[in-house]
Amino acid sequence: MKSTLSRLKPLIRWVILGASVFFLVGILRRNWQSVTSFRLDDAGWACLAIALGITLSAHICAGWVWSQTLRRDFQQSVDSGDLMQAYLQTNIAKYLPGNIWHYYGRINAATAAGASLEIATVTVLLEPLLMAAAAFLVALLASQTVVSRYGTVGLWLQWLGLFGVLLAIHPRVLNPVMAYLSSLKQKTASFPENTPSIKPSVKLVRYPFLPLVGALSFVLLRGGGFLVTFWAIAPFNIGQVPLLLSGFSLSWLVGLLVPGAPGGIGVFEATAIALLGHDFPLGLLLGSVALYRLVSVTSEAMGAGLAWLDQQISH
Repeated sequence: MKSTLSRLKPLIRWVILGASVFFLVGILRRNWQSVTSFRLDDAGWACLAIALGITLSAHICAGWVWSQTLRRDFQQSVDSGDLMQAYLQTNIAKYLPGNIWHYYGRINAATAAGASLEIATVTVLLEPLLMAAAAFLVALLASQTVVSRYGTVGLWLQWLGLFGVLLAIHPRVLNPVMAYLSSLKQKTASFPENTPSIKPSVKLVRYPFLPLVGALSFVLLRGGGFLVTFWAIAPFNIGQVPLLLSGFSLSWLVGLLVPGAPGGIGVFEATAIALLGHDFPLGLLLGSVALYRLVSVTSEAMGAGLAWLDQQISH
């Protein structure tokens, strides 16, 4: 059964990627004239530059939160500056096939900085859970729209997802899980008969409120970058901000969690168009998500380059 799933996993990824691309190509074909009619003036280019700065700030914020999670919540003596550099440098690796190499790089960076392998792994795996909780929180900004379109069931599903993630990162839930995994690792290892039992060293000492606030700041900053990118093509009114932020956060979450293309390419764009297509012209949405993808990748490349430059200057 396990070998069958491992063989099907690459096929599932290609199916998801293919379905997303097919959906986007269909939208582009039907709205080609609308997409090509957009022209960026000086104000539009300025908006893109601002969006680039906001999105880069989001990644810097995420790197700082990760370093503080290791220092404050897991009591590891690591250098925040080095870890922030490593976070920004490994961020671009998520676009490599497999979508795991940025996690691998961060684990190596944390262990090289002095953290234990177990704790480094836990913090890297904890980050997507915190991001999911933050995305659900932001998505609830448009709760009235969800109720009017999908009924109270859609709203309750969002609250259920949020509650489930918040519960999963509670120390009373997470610590027993980490202890169990640690005990399994010890059982599979071969020790001499007189070796004393080893107590699990991985333990969350408090509820990760700071990392959760940091994840919320990250999602809001990313959403802000999306709003400014959207504004570069077509201004919107203040009443549409909650809807756009909610649609963005859920689309970004789906791109993060669904095993599709590396970096959520295609999955994020297709989800955003599906969620916001009832309220905005499809050509406008397609142009906005395409521009935002360019802004996002550029900000990640800039972050990696600036981190490398700072590393060279420091050493």
